[in-house]
Amino acid sequence: MKTRFFVRVRSVAQGEWLALLLVIVVGAIGLSLWQARFASSYNVYVLLRSVSVMIIVGLAQMVVLAVGELNLSVGTLGGFIAVILGMMLEVWHLPLPLAILFALAIGALAGFINGLLIAMSGINGFIITLATASAFTGLSLGLTQSIPFYQLPASLTNFGQQAFGPLPYTLFITIVVALLLAGFLGKTVLGRHLLATGGNRVAAALSGISLKRSLIWVHTLSGLLVAVAAIIGTAQLGSAQPTIGDDWVLTSFAVPIIGGTTLLGGSVSVIGTFLAALVIALMNNGLILIKADPYWVQFLLGVLILASVGLGQVRASWNIWRQKRGGEGRKRYV
Repeated sequence: MKTRFFVRVRSVAQGEWLALLLVIVVGAIGLSLWQARFASSYNVYVLLRSVSVMIIVGLAQMVVLAVGELNLSVGTLGGFIAVILGMMLEVWHLPLPLAILFALAIGALAGFINGLLIAMSGINGFIITLATASAFTGLSLGLTQSIPFYQLPASLTNFGQQAFGPLPYTLFITIVVALLLAGFLGKTVLGRHLLATGGNRVAAALSGISLKRSLIWVHTLSGLLVAVAAIIGTAQLGSAQPTIGDDWVLTSFAVPIIGGTTLLGGSVSVIGTFLAALVIALMNNGLILIKADPYWVQFLLGVLILASVGLGQVRASWNIWRQKRGGEGRKRYV
């Protein structure tokens, strides 16, 4: 019993997300001492409210990175889905549950189209998603003429504002989504196949795993997650705006990369992505509280991404060395 306990503690201590947890704890304590307002219930609510969307946007990119691909249409697809949701509610007067289901389906369909184009054409996902990102922007602006939809049901906008103490309701949706995704990637055959494809495409193909099917699946899942983020973001804003995802692309890469997801594929971390979003939100919130220039946020975010990529390269080199020595190779984890 005692041995099992120490093994578990050691496995947690060796987790690659432990450093992020330490940063969050130290940062929160430091900011609380620096600014008493940081620990206020309202400020914690504001911080966690922003995290609700950020985490899901990061997960939407993470699932694509899992197979060594990327998705540049995350932000514009989010804006397009928000516009469609607003149109269904304000213009077509659909019931809210039905409008949400349609929005989720449209997100998944858009992701499916991305994956299908990449799989069938063989063109790099960078080019395909860059093109579809432009298409989604055109559709959003064409449908709205850059005018947001404001007449949304009170049940939706209230949900985006309400909280249980300092915990916004939207955060609970995010936690459920993260748990479901972790279970899918870690416990299902399809999830393991996707990670295997990212880890070694040749070996995966020899094992009978279809690369084309994997590409279609991850982009479909990514589109579905973007739809969830767009719905939550719309509820929080109280309006359906085509610009809702304008800053999502950088965030979508920063969150999973800082969280430990590799650019080469095969290794992801849902927990790391969750914690990385908290780190970024903590940084943003702290800079606002100390009245620092907001442009420093972009600078620090860039530094964090570069540092994370560099650390990933060092970790990859270390794993290669261990494999040559007969040790344990890179782990796929969630």
